[in-house]
Amino acid sequence: MPRAAVKHTLPMITMKGLVVFPGMVLNFDVTRPKFIEAVKTACLTDKRIFLVTQNDFDIEDPHRADLFDVGVVAEIRQILKTPDKVTRVLVQGLFRAKLSHMSEFESYNSAIVTELPEKPFDMEEKLSYAYERTLKMLFSDYMSYVPKIPSDLSNLITAEHDLKRLFDLIVFNIFLKTESKQTLLEINEPEKRIKTLIEMLTEEIKILKFEAEINEQIRDTIDNNQREYILREQMRAISKQLSGEGDIDDEVFDYSDRIQAIGFPEETEEKLLREVNKMYKVSQSSQEYGLLKTYLDSVLEVPWNVFTTDTVNIEKAEKQLEKDHYGLKKVKERILEIISVRKLNPDVKSQIICLVGPPGVGKTSVGKSIAAALGRHYVRVSLGGVRDEAEIRGHRKTYVGAMPGRIVNALKQAKCMNPVILFDEIDKMGNDYKGDPASAMLEVLDPEQNSTFTDHYLEIPTDLSDVLFITTANTTDTIPAPLLDRMEIIELSSYTREEKFNIAKKHLLPKQLKKHGETRRTLKINDKALYAIIDGYTKEAGVRGLEKKIAAVCRKAAKKLVSGETVVTVNDTNLKDYLGTRKYLPETISKTDETGIVTGLAWTSVGGVTMPLEVIVMEGDGKVEVTGSLGDVMKESSKIAVSLVRSIADKYSIDPEFYKKKDLHIHAPEGAVPKDGPSAGVTMTTALVSALSGMPVKRDIAMTGEITLHGKVLPIGGLKEKSMAAYKAGVKTVIIPKENEADLDEVDETVKDNVRFIPAEKIQTVLENALVFPQGKKAGKAPAKRGRTAGSKASHAKAEGSVSARLTKS
Repeated sequence: MPRAAVKHTLPMITMKGLVVFPGMVLNFDVTRPKFIEAVKTACLTDKRIFLVTQNDFDIEDPHRADLFDVGVVAEIRQILKTPDKVTRVLVQGLFRAKLSHMSEFESYNSAIVTELPEKPFDMEEKLSYAYERTLKMLFSDYMSYVPKIPSDLSNLITAEHDLKRLFDLIVFNIFLKTESKQTLLEINEPEKRIKTLIEMLTEEIKILKFEAEINEQIRDTIDNNQREYILREQMRAISKQLSGEGDIDDEVFDYSDRIQAIGFPEETEEKLLREVNKMYKVSQSSQEYGLLKTYLDSVLEVPWNVFTTDTVNIEKAEKQLEKDHYGLKKVKERILEIISVRKLNPDVKSQIICLVGPPGVGKTSVGKSIAAALGRHYVRVSLGGVRDEAEIRGHRKTYVGAMPGRIVNALKQAKCMNPVILFDEIDKMGNDYKGDPASAMLEVLDPEQNSTFTDHYLEIPTDLSDVLFITTANTTDTIPAPLLDRMEIIELSSYTREEKFNIAKKHLLPKQLKKHGETRRTLKINDKALYAIIDGYTKEAGVRGLEKKIAAVCRKAAKKLVSGETVVTVNDTNLKDYLGTRKYLPETISKTDETGIVTGLAWTSVGGVTMPLEVIVMEGDGKVEVTGSLGDVMKESSKIAVSLVRSIADKYSIDPEFYKKKDLHIHAPEGAVPKDGPSAGVTMTTALVSALSGMPVKRDIAMTGEITLHGKVLPIGGLKEKSMAAYKAGVKTVIIPKENEADLDEVDETVKDNVRFIPAEKIQTVLENALVFPQGKKAGKAPAKRGRTAGSKASHAKAEGSVSARLTKS
């Protein structure tokens, strides 16, 4: 019959990181008042105390949940007071017990524990002997990795044949995790306890073996470094004895120390140290010494392993962009997207951005703002006119005057390995017999390859993967296709009149006032004067010319202020006194409805313009004359327009035989200015119908759109600029292709408030709204649009063709 469970009520002490086993004798210091009181209480009774281990080492005042379930009832053998008044207790474990209940008193804690019976180590003799041999062999291996274990213990374990006693000796003297020892304490089956100890000991030996290997490797490394250091110091001392001065050798050894301190990859370090050894062997007066010194200086000037920390703050970045630039909504959104992605994933490989737009629209300054928003260093590299591949990759060391390329020099200038590098005018690179720099840029601007970029001069890999590259261009036509494919194009269109006004008022004028030592109190330029400068003295896509004109006004004002005037006021009336005669006359529309004259709209590199088209009809034999420096695409548009008019002649009272009896002359004024592109198709068709039918065209209407032989109106590009040109000229209605309705979201609000937009899908809609029909013959009007729709089709911009194929004035 099994014995009834024996319960005991005892004072208790919780142990940190220490598991006590039955039979174990140990001493420990008691410092906490509760524990000291528990020891005193135990000494007043039978000297028995319950010792249980905490499952969390860091808890100072453990409760029941913080303790393991099984501990050991121990007997207090001795209590000592140390000189520093610490109580030291000597105990011996008696038997295992399970914690049933814990009582927490103010003075000490007590526990109700249930004694756990010990099962005898009864097993077959051969099996017991096998376990004995296995434990002794494992302990012998364990000792080979832990030399601190005394040899007497080894002899004692070797001589021990009682399996239980052997188990206790090993457990008491090996280093195991607290959880592992607690597991052994809680196991009741002797054989299972032996097997678990064997598994734990085997695992611990593996860990000790790995530790030994690691320590050996570290020791070898330290020994090699010490050996190299001692040898270098000996060489330095010998050199000083031989030469009498150590400056030259100190310089050579300094190079070696600096190279090793950087932490290059092994192959790179070996190569550089070979160069240092060459330097040591040659005379200081030789040319090779100078070349080697210049090379090593160039390598060590690169800021290897120096990185700045990104300050990715989307609100700060947005404020920075708004502060530095007016408008450019799409560009700002794209930049903020890049910064947002970088915040979510700092290790992302950046997309290479290419800012494309006409001169003066702020491409370079956008790159500077990106660097400021990210808190990175900024470097600008101008590529305009670069024709030699060595400018990018550097020259071979064998050439006289060889030096690193612009990429490495940019890193030196930035003084870190993760700057923002702006490649300006990437479309202006050329090529000749010296190589193609655009091909060298393929590796630089490829995030998958530039981590191992190798400069021809340095001849060691340079990691460019952390650099944020931004490029700028005026056009993508001259950029090679493989290079263009590596970049994400962001287009910056020309500024509208309203955008130029706001930029001038908020940015350019304050900048020039500060530059010329003036204030808004001493120099007052009103809004009308700024509009007059924009309209009459500049004709550009950007604002560089506008800034120059404002600077000219500031200089004239400065002269007057120095002469004695206290305040200078500039308005549209006296602007002529500061800038001279107006250079550009405003574009205007006809004062009356005329036959054969239609106002078209064109996109140029400096923005939108109105482009009137004239058609006259003469007696003849069907000749069609086209003048006005028209390109091939525009000439083809005129042929399409003539064919289309023939197909609809009967609907507009036109003689069906006009192509046999009449000569037609189509002319675009300003004949010295080349013009091309398909978007004048509807303009030509309307002018032809007007001239042949005798119906005049409304004076305050303009139009743009490509035409097909069947009369469909196809989409065009540059609607934002064209609509602004129409508004400035006084046009009240603009006919646009139906498919361009989505682009009205990009049109300036001022334009949309003052101009009516009519979307046209067929030429009939254009003619019905543009022509002044005789009484009783007028067709129904198409609905007008104010352009409040969302979205924009990327294909629309392509419909105009490339920049050189658009209606461009040069």
